[in-house]
Amino acid sequence: MLNINKNAAGSNLTVSLEGRLDTTTAPQLEEELKSSLDGVTDLVIDIKDTQYISSAGLRVLLSAQKTMNKQGKMVVKNPSEEVKEIFDVTGFSDILTIE
Repeated sequence: MLNINKNAAGSNLTVSLEGRLDTTTAPQLEEELKSSLDGVTDLVIDIKDTQYISSAGLRVLLSAQKTMNKQGKMVVKNPSEEVKEIFDVTGFSDILTIE
């Protein structure tokens, strides 16, 4: 299960994820982002409460990054050690801005 909380302020959008970002929940996040990114120049994805990210979840983050490259910037914040390791092993630490 994945809870998605969005907080928009002008052209800034913060998306907080809670739960697992996997094959089951990735489409949910993809839809939320697709419908929310118009006019956004600063996207923050806070994954402090995300326990796990699968390849499907990584694909959604990559897609969001590609969109944001054209219109602003994206930061992934607060990954757990486990999720940080997933980013490192997959090379996503080099693609995404992680804080």
